[in-house]
Amino acid sequence: MAVDELDTRILRLLLEQPRTSVREYARLLGVARGTLQARLDRLERDGVITGTAPALSPAALGHPVLAFVHIEVTQGHLDEVGDALAAVPEIVEAFSITGGGDLLTRVVARDNAHLEDVVQKLISLPGVVRTRTEIALRERVPHRLLPLVESIGRAAGPDPRRPRDHGL
Repeated sequence: MAVDELDTRILRLLLEQPRTSVREYARLLGVARGTLQARLDRLERDGVITGTAPALSPAALGHPVLAFVHIEVTQGHLDEVGDALAAVPEIVEAFSITGGGDLLTRVVARDNAHLEDVVQKLISLPGVVRTRTEIALRERVPHRLLPLVESIGRAAGPDPRRPRDHGL
């Protein structure tokens, strides 16, 4: 899907000021509210915008330990293990992968002992052959999409239907 300069400016505002109203976004961007709403609807319909939930901190929720657990699965049991992972609340993400292992999970825990309990729970799941755990020491680049959005917007160039705006 093509993202033009206006889309990029909209997405930047959504990321930087997520609690702002549509009317205020339109004012900041210098576009009609209807234009902005149409763009937002298209970005949602095209799957660019996938949600509006707040970002939560597992550490602030009492789970400061972050680990990545690689899981090797018995051949033919990937779907069953994937379904079982969804029932483990400490697993915040899980992906099928290539390379060493079949699944990569992002796990949060209260402390190292709790992490060990979670890993033991994973090992006991039917279809799990083995796990390998890596504990994150410090976040070096927080989850972000704005640099990617801006790069795509620059590559797309300005929206030819709009005069160039040097603001946001």
